[in-house]
Amino acid sequence: MSNKPLSLEEVKEIVSASEPEKLVLPVPPRTDHSDHIVKTALMGHTKLAADHILYHEMKGKLLEVVGSAIRRLNLVFTSANPATLKGDERKKQVLNRFYAYDVLLEITWNLIGLESKRVGFSKEEVEATLNAILNALKDWEEVERKEYGSPVILRAVIDEQLRSMKIVNKGNSMLAWMAGEVEKKLDANNLAESYVKAMKELFVNNIYYQASLKGLCKFGNDYALGLRWLRHLGYVQVSTNPALAAKAYDDDPTLWEKFKKYAREVLSKKYPEWFKEPEKYADDIAMEATRFGLLENFLVFRPPFFWSDYHDGLVSYQLNPLIAYDADKSVGAAREFAMRLEEDLKVYDEYLLWGYKTADVEKGRPNLVIKVAAAYPAALEIARRLNEMGIGQNITVSYTVAQEVLIGVAALEGMAKALKKGIKPTQTYDTNMGGRLEDHLRDVVAAELVWKAIEKLSDEEKEKKVNELLAKLLKDEKKLEEAKKMPLKERIDYLVSKRVLGRNLLREEFVEFLAESGVFGPREKLVEMLKEIQYDLALSGTFVAQRVYDILFSPWNREKWIKYLMDKYQLTREQAEYVFDRLDLLPASKRKPIDTLYTFASRNMTNTEFPNHQLKVQQEYMKPDFKLDDYAESILQPLDEKALKRLMERYEDFVKAYEASPELNELLRKVGITKDYGNRGIRTQDWPNYGPCKKTMKEFTDAYLKFREKVLATIKEIKKELESKTQ
Repeated sequence: MSNKPLSLEEVKEIVSASEPEKLVLPVPPRTDHSDHIVKTALMGHTKLAADHILYHEMKGKLLEVVGSAIRRLNLVFTSANPATLKGDERKKQVLNRFYAYDVLLEITWNLIGLESKRVGFSKEEVEATLNAILNALKDWEEVERKEYGSPVILRAVIDEQLRSMKIVNKGNSMLAWMAGEVEKKLDANNLAESYVKAMKELFVNNIYYQASLKGLCKFGNDYALGLRWLRHLGYVQVSTNPALAAKAYDDDPTLWEKFKKYAREVLSKKYPEWFKEPEKYADDIAMEATRFGLLENFLVFRPPFFWSDYHDGLVSYQLNPLIAYDADKSVGAAREFAMRLEEDLKVYDEYLLWGYKTADVEKGRPNLVIKVAAAYPAALEIARRLNEMGIGQNITVSYTVAQEVLIGVAALEGMAKALKKGIKPTQTYDTNMGGRLEDHLRDVVAAELVWKAIEKLSDEEKEKKVNELLAKLLKDEKKLEEAKKMPLKERIDYLVSKRVLGRNLLREEFVEFLAESGVFGPREKLVEMLKEIQYDLALSGTFVAQRVYDILFSPWNREKWIKYLMDKYQLTREQAEYVFDRLDLLPASKRKPIDTLYTFASRNMTNTEFPNHQLKVQQEYMKPDFKLDDYAESILQPLDEKALKRLMERYEDFVKAYEASPELNELLRKVGITKDYGNRGIRTQDWPNYGPCKKTMKEFTDAYLKFREKVLATIKEIKKELESKTQ
């Protein structure tokens, strides 16, 4: 590289071509915390270095340690005049300066974010440290202006940090919106300060930051990217599944390249049999690709996992859906995944917690919860056995009161057994997939409306009318022609699905189709009917969530569950409360802001949010008349009873979701809960055939198979490469 003025493109090229040094054990010599931060950052692990401060032993020492790190980084930053450097020396200086900026900015976000409050730093030491960091950043910015003409390395760091926000959900996310807002406020003449100020304003004026700060609820992310930024806003967990793991690879193309390199250099040596017979080891390969793709998620949430005593910072990993019905195979796969993960985390934790006197109890313990599909009765046994092993669990494919309470209690029983053996339980989640229940009910009622509209027509006219509506809703000619070949029932089910009709029964084309039939009365009456259906369905998932929370966590039932655990497992009150506090209801698959806002609770509740849903909730929060405190303990606030009555009268699958089952009522009697929750809920033996369960398992299975096939294709490519080299 010549001595021409440094450009932004050159900086990005140098950084993208570099790789962090490998973390090895034992940790190379360090003299103190600031030396450790500097050396770790200059190895390329800037986020790890920044997270090193997030431990309670750092309280009272923060400014001194960060100040010392700034002194050492400043010596590196100003160690040579760029005009005298050439080739690799110049590249090394660019990298060192990039890492210096990056680590101080990452520390800044940790201190502005809620992490600083979770660790317990005082307001005074945080403000003093932030001032010191900002002064250093501004000085370095001026150094760059004198040497390069502009702060090109600082700009490259900012661009990369904002890029990590923009790629989330391909830009349709709250984080991408935040990145756009920050860019609008950047001042080229005062870059560092304007960047920090803009980001701080967006943090503080974020609904999730404020709700977490006030203790109104906890939050998790239903997506595998952008987690560090969300952690700053108070997020404490992430839910993933095969589809989301695949999206992480799709949204961040560099991840595929990293996996390919890992497969060539590590997997081919560690598992040579995979490369001889890839098809035979397809599920093992898919598991490893998922673990690799999600590894950064586990690393991001290590600090909250430790400071919360395994209560926060969890990452959900979904088991292979092809074996979800088999308890032994599922538990075996979970055990294997946890053991592989622990080996990576042991190394990382040695660096994260280096030098702390009280941090040597369980380094490497996975901050892992295993997603268990409640579509099968085996989920009950899986939940008990996983939690007894100290592995957290997250039930999924769960829509009904019976599923969620029974499996939640199975998890509690597993945790109680673990505690009796001296194993500290991990947080566990009880998912309520309210949005998917709403989708299913909408599909059912929409199909019924279509059939009613055409019931008096001849077979030929039915075909014609349905095809005409399909043509209006489906603009893809290829998909349209494929749909027309389906049997009529299958075609109507496809027509009313979210892939075609979407989630809006009031779409003009659909309303017009129903109105033309003449069987629903005047158009005005039809529209009012559809509005009422939409309104009722919008509350369906929340009604179920409220009832689950009422049964398990309401003030009037909590004590009964505590006593049940004490009596059945001979726990002390302290132990029973400890276990009970480790189970959270997890409302998921949101469709609209009220799905979040109506399920706030300060205890035993974590809302998991998809990136585009987060943006909708933030936009709701930004409305002038919005008052966040109005939603405190909203899970216990009554909803529209008339809507509940209509749901109970009109939708058999809602009744199955909302009422208790015979098995659940038997359990409730043992616990001493006498309130009538009905008895028509879905029986355990019928979980596999319940409509929403069947739909979701098919979707999850298809996504898993698609991801597995893509990973297999990659391994087969590498197999050919390796074989060609040996010939």
